[in-house]
Amino acid sequence: MRLGQFLAGFTVFSALLAGGAMYYLQVYAFYEEVSAQGDDVQLVSLMSGEPEPILFENFQAIDGSSSPIRYRACFTTEMSHALLSVTYVAFENAEPRNAPGWFDCFDAEAIGAELEVGTALTFLSQKNFAYGVDRVVAITEDGRGYVWHELNDCGAKAYDGSPTGEACPPREDVEGQN
Repeated sequence: MRLGQFLAGFTVFSALLAGGAMYYLQVYAFYEEVSAQGDDVQLVSLMSGEPEPILFENFQAIDGSSSPIRYRACFTTEMSHALLSVTYVAFENAEPRNAPGWFDCFDAEAIGAELEVGTALTFLSQKNFAYGVDRVVAITEDGRGYVWHELNDCGAKAYDGSPTGEACPPREDVEGQN
């Protein structure tokens, strides 16, 4: 009977240890803080079709090498919605991704609510930042900005195993951009 109790206790302890390790790895281990480089916040110009840096302050960002969609950033800008809307390419149907709870400047639920009521607008920052992944920037009326990566149609197809088709660039053409 004691051997059974020992094995049961060992199994429970092992499960708790493994669960704690997985939680730590998902929430903390694979993220690194990113330092501002000066051109961290870019939007695609309606005129040139190319990303251009915008004015920003108070930049904070995290990224993880384990996935191209782990990037999150927060910043502030003095640029108005009116100016942004006539100068840069809008991004439709953006859905902010959750950030780890400890990165408290990025609240995906609050950003999503602002997008729904129209107090935040989204713009394309870079198409195919990594294969099938676009960089998206949302800016609120009061100048708070947020950046994240979102799968585009090619990425969604590539990652679910569907054929990507001719509309998607060859993988090697995009991989060299980073």
